[in-house]
Amino acid sequence: MALTVPASSAPEALPTQASEAPPAQGSEVPPAQASEAPQDRAAEAPPARAPSTRGADTRALTQVLFAQLKELKPGTAEHSRVRGALIEANLPLVRYAAARFRSRNEPMEDVVQVGTIGLINAIDRFDPDRGVQFPTFAMPTVVGEIKRYFRDNVRTVHVPRRLHELWVQVTGATEDLTTAFGRSPTTAEIAERLRITEEEVLSCIEAGRSYHATSLEAAQEGDGLPGLVDRLGYEDPALDGVEHRDLVRHLLVQLPEREQRILLLRYYSNLTQSQISAELGVSQMHVSRLLARSFARLRSANRIEA
Repeated sequence: MALTVPASSAPEALPTQASEAPPAQGSEVPPAQASEAPQDRAAEAPPARAPSTRGADTRALTQVLFAQLKELKPGTAEHSRVRGALIEANLPLVRYAAARFRSRNEPMEDVVQVGTIGLINAIDRFDPDRGVQFPTFAMPTVVGEIKRYFRDNVRTVHVPRRLHELWVQVTGATEDLTTAFGRSPTTAEIAERLRITEEEVLSCIEAGRSYHATSLEAAQEGDGLPGLVDRLGYEDPALDGVEHRDLVRHLLVQLPEREQRILLLRYYSNLTQSQISAELGVSQMHVSRLLARSFARLRSANRIEA
């Protein structure tokens, strides 16, 4: 007897998956399917950020952090955290400003640290309600801090502020005239451009080079010559008598006035005892006795021979 199963209870037909079944071993994959996977992975990879995009992200982050910083009480842990995040986010601005001073032969790490001090000062003084972008506000402060460091701490020889500022003008005029003439300008041309004297131009050029002082005893690099002290210095024959002259000056003021005058006439005016006796109106024998007594006093007070 055959059993009949109702259509409602019969199992549903499974969909055909022949097209989705993996290919048998050894069968070839169509080129269209083989190229789809790498293209899909390439489409899913995130694109690299452009520098302008990173700058925009930094500006947006800075605005958000300043808005948070304004609502926080100074001195709290959260205020310090947001302030530190602002410093960290704007360090590229400091490195950009420090790169302008790369030709100063100063360690770049030191310049960046000084610029960071200017960045911190700018963050503490910035008011976001004024509608000014923070990089525009902070850049003069950072550059000014670096320039102050070079002016006050780096120079071995102190240069007057006016001369240093004039040196900046001379440097700018030199670059402009070099571009205009196609050659290096003369001192007279620079002086005429700035309406100053040639002596001032030369002084500015020397001031611009006085960042570091060279020791007189240092050997010259490259040529192997001895130091300047060996080439320019010489022995002063009167140097040995400096101490004796100072001692004699100290002892002479202790003698009576008449004996001081006799010694001056005898050894500075080169007068004989007869001429001194005629000058003072005393006998030559008395002049001789006064000279002998003066010598005895000087010898007794001479601490060098003692």
